[in-house]
Amino acid sequence: MGAGEVTDIFNAVALEAGILVLSIYGRKFEVTTKSDASPLTEADTAAEALILERLAAAFPDIPVVAEEAVANGTIPECGGQFILVDPLDGSKEFIARNGEFTINIALIENGIPVAGVVYAPALKRIWWGSTGGGAFVSLVDNHQLLESMPIVVRAAPPQGLTLVGSRSHGSGENDPRLASLPVADFTSMGSSLKFCLVAEGGADLYPRFGRTMEWDTAAGDAVLRAAGGQVLDLDGAPLVYGKRNQDHDTDFANPHFWAVGDGAIIPSICKGAKMVQPALKSSSSSLSD
Repeated sequence: MGAGEVTDIFNAVALEAGILVLSIYGRKFEVTTKSDASPLTEADTAAEALILERLAAAFPDIPVVAEEAVANGTIPECGGQFILVDPLDGSKEFIARNGEFTINIALIENGIPVAGVVYAPALKRIWWGSTGGGAFVSLVDNHQLLESMPIVVRAAPPQGLTLVGSRSHGSGENDPRLASLPVADFTSMGSSLKFCLVAEGGADLYPRFGRTMEWDTAAGDAVLRAAGGQVLDLDGAPLVYGKRNQDHDTDFANPHFWAVGDGAIIPSICKGAKMVQPALKSSSSSLSD
């Protein structure tokens, strides 16, 4: 199965899960608290059940690591290929009803996110990308894709960088690690929408100095890489997936990272980084409802 077929299936599954999520979003719903103090809604569990059922039918031989299943102690044996699922990234945004929550599905091969979809059902936008296949965005109407548009990261503007940070977990705007960067603008946004903003050329850098898990980042990482960007740890190494038995943290926990558009920024942010990729021109990817 080619990358295009994989993303087509991921898109279809995400769109179907979005119908379920929005049905819960539009009424009163139950919220509980997980052991890590993060919120859990009806939408998280219902969407994950649907996604797991659809993925099992489409990819019966590929194990799936899903956030709520892991929280309940269900972790499949994963080899070089597996799928990561976050059925509702941005539960706090969902509860606050600001629309900035997403459904994330990504395929991992040998530690690399090679295909992924990020769907924001309340915003009626979906992003997807794959290695060698490029990255795309589309508006969604009546739970169907409209015209897809290719997206690429932009060249770092000479007047200064636009940074994007987390709305619910602290944006990091005043972090001293950003002091040497020519920052012109800073915006806050929920869930993995931050990766997508960099991927489509609406921002240049997403620094994340707080805790994340692999299912939080894999789909957005796949889209950003497909658009020409990179996701790097603080030393400049690409973020890898399938991290188990970590001495310093739990399974699937990520280090702090930078999600970068133009590779020319990298030597300014990562210790010892020397490789600079050619800057990519921005595509015309802005959408309106």
